[in-house]
Amino acid sequence: IDYRAATAEELADAGETFDVILNMEVVEHVADVDLFVAKCGQMVRPGGIMFVATINRTLKALGLAIIGAEYVLRWLPRGTHQFGKLVRPDELEKALGAAGLTVIDRTGVIYHPLADRWQRSKDMDVNYMVLAEKASV
Repeated sequence: IDYRAATAEELADAGETFDVILNMEVVEHVADVDLFVAKCGQMVRPGGIMFVATINRTLKALGLAIIGAEYVLRWLPRGTHQFGKLVRPDELEKALGAAGLTVIDRTGVIYHPLADRWQRSKDMDVNYMVLAEKASV
């Protein structure tokens, strides 16, 4: 494993490419989602995949992921997430398409605090994941 402190934009501009790119709870924190996804898309090799996990911009997500997790339960520092920066699935899928990637799977993810486990779900109102691939040459 080669660990480097660099932004996705820096790596893309340097011509780096990868078979798999994981954007786990990242896109809701970047300044420009479309630019970030485009740069990540540049780095996906033909036949490669990008996996994105993020939080939907819904009132349900505001209540559970921001107010509940940050202010009530204090699982995260207050202010970790800004509601306006959360990304709806249609926005993410549009950005992935513009980056030359095709969505091949999507799923919601629900946390069960009493069991301390995550479960895939059809409910994408709060946490969700998207898998996209770049066509082979």
